[in-house]
Amino acid sequence: MPESDKPQEKVGIFVDVQNIYYTCRQAYNGSFDYNKFWAEVTRDRDVVCAYAYATHRGDKKQLQFQNILRAIGFTVELKAVLKRRDGTTKADWDVGIALDVYEAAPQCDTIVLASGDGDFGILLDRIRDRFKTKSEVYGVRALTSNQLIGPASRFIPIDEKLIL
Repeated sequence: MPESDKPQEKVGIFVDVQNIYYTCRQAYNGSFDYNKFWAEVTRDRDVVCAYAYATHRGDKKQLQFQNILRAIGFTVELKAVLKRRDGTTKADWDVGIALDVYEAAPQCDTIVLASGDGDFGILLDRIRDRFKTKSEVYGVRALTSNQLIGPASRFIPIDEKLIL
């Protein structure tokens, strides 16, 4: 079959925005380049879905960033930041990301997950075993759990080429 007649690989893209923001800032003192990431993960692929999971505080800079993500091609899922009595905050998307990945996996050849959170390792095992779906994990190597890297079909370290 000629290369142009091959069906394109179907991909689902899921970004844990908070995790990527903080790990890129800690490791490189910079920001993740979502445009370069998008170009890399969508090259010669058919995008089934693309989600960026973020927190919602309502400030102007954050709203601009969310609009940039939408312009790139992401559906932006927002969760309000919960303020605890002790003054700390929490906005955890792990369950939402896991459910969306699991639901998308049967329609995808590959799931791309940008996160360093080891809790997602069992999810990658499950989608591989149940649906034969491959996974690619993007994360800052020094800050990505081996519990996530191990189950991934492929680990792609976020390095300077994906930093603004």
